[in-house]
Amino acid sequence: MTPIFLLVGGPAVGKSTTAAGLAARFAKSIHIPVDAVRDMVVSGQALPGVDWSQELIEQLVVARECVTFMALAYHKAGFVVVIDDFWDPVSGLAEYAALFSYPQTRKILLYPSRDAARARNRVRSGSGAAVEYIDDGIRLVYQHLDAVVGDLAAQGWWVLDTSELGVEAVVQEILMRAGSG
Repeated sequence: MTPIFLLVGGPAVGKSTTAAGLAARFAKSIHIPVDAVRDMVVSGQALPGVDWSQELIEQLVVARECVTFMALAYHKAGFVVVIDDFWDPVSGLAEYAALFSYPQTRKILLYPSRDAARARNRVRSGSGAAVEYIDDGIRLVYQHLDAVVGDLAAQGWWVLDTSELGVEAVVQEILMRAGSG
C-alpha cells in the first residue's frame, strides 16, 4: 500500500527538512511543501500573523485544495506522497478531509517542546525581525496544539516529540510506524 504522509507542526520544527528526508527514502516519491505552493502567488499573498485575515484563510483553503489534488494525482500514479504544512489553529486542517478519507494517509504531528522550536528558530533565522515573527507563530500554534494534542492522538495522528531527535531519527521513527523501516 503506497502511503500519503502529511507532516505538520509549528514553525521551525523541521517539517520541510523531515519531509524531504522521508521522501528521499522511497524509489518513487514526491515532496509537496504547501509553502512552495503558496509562494507561487506573485502578488497579494497574505501571511500568517497573530491575527489571521479572511484573505489569508481563503488563500490557505485554495493552496490546500491544490495540494490535495496534486497528492491524489501523484498517489494514483504510484508515488509515495509527502506533504508538509504548518498546523493551522483556525481550521485544524479540515481542508485535507479528502486526504483523510484515504486509509493510506498517515497524519504526523512533529511536536518538539516549545523551547526546542524556539532554539531551532534562532539557529535558522539568526537575529532580527524574522526571529520574533517566527517566535510569535510558535507561541500561537503551541497555545492551540497544547489544548488539542490529546484529541489529535485519539484521532489517529502520530504525535512525535522531536525535541531530542535529528532528522534521520525522525524519518526512521516515521518509517517504523508506517511499517517501512
